[in-house]
This record gives sequence, C-alpha cells and structure tokens, in this order.
Amino acid sequence: MKARYVKALIFIFIIGLLSGCGSQSAGTPASVSQPTNPPLSADTAAPATQAAAQGGTVSFVNEVLPILKSRCVNCHGADRVEKGLGLQTYHDVMAGSENGPVVTSGKAVDSKLVQLIVNQKMPKRGPKLTPPQVQLITNWVNQGALNN
Repeated sequence: MKARYVKALIFIFIIGLLSGCGSQSAGTPASVSQPTNPPLSADTAAPATQAAAQGGTVSFVNEVLPILKSRCVNCHGADRVEKGLGLQTYHDVMAGSENGPVVTSGKAVDSKLVQLIVNQKMPKRGPKLTPPQVQLITNWVNQGALNN
C-alpha cells in the first residue's frame, strides 16, 4: 500500500510538472498541479487556504512554517539540528544544511527539501506529510520561496 501511495504521489508530481511545461514561457517556473486525492489524515497543522488551493500565492509564515514546525523541528529545531539543517525560520530554511542549499527558489524539482518530502524520506520519524501539505511546499518553492 505504501509503495503504491509513493508511486501515485510521484506520478501526480510529474504530471503536474509536464502539464505546466507546455503553457509556461521560457524562464518561468512551472507549477505543480493540485493532487486530486483527499488528505490521508485529518491533519490540521496547516490547512491550505482557498487562495493557495486555487493556485494563489502560498504564504511561508501562514502555511509552510506551520507544517515545518509540526513535522520537522523535532529533528531540525533549536534543541536538535540534524545535518546542520534548521527549519524553525525562513532564514534557517534558506541557509540550508551542511550539504548545501535545500531549496532552489522557483525550482521545486531541484530542491532537496521537496525531493525528500515527495519521496517520503522525510520526516524519518513521525507522520509523513499529507499530499496537500507536500503540494503547498512544492507550490511555495515554485513561486520563488518567498519570505511572506
């Protein structure tokens, strides 16, 4: 079941990238489409706003940061910072890890953070991100990873 879920997530991610490629002008990042399946849990850590759900601007402070705080700061927070990656603030996220940047503004497909959550390699402990949460972070990165 888990392998099927991962394959479905990857398929949705790739289809979203491909569908955006034909309609985008050169130099404009393609956004990933919204997943069509409902969330797998009743997680309310950072519900998608109506604007973000409709492809509007994703807010780091109001939408992305609550997800990071609910799922990531146990290992990438103040008391514990694995691999040199802190995820408590915008500055922490953009500073990256001991291995370099984890977010490539405007390019979710090239962002290590997005790759790890899409492939469900992160978080290692605790519940994985729901498809809408993954989509919000992907959209935020594709929109330029703004500090908003």
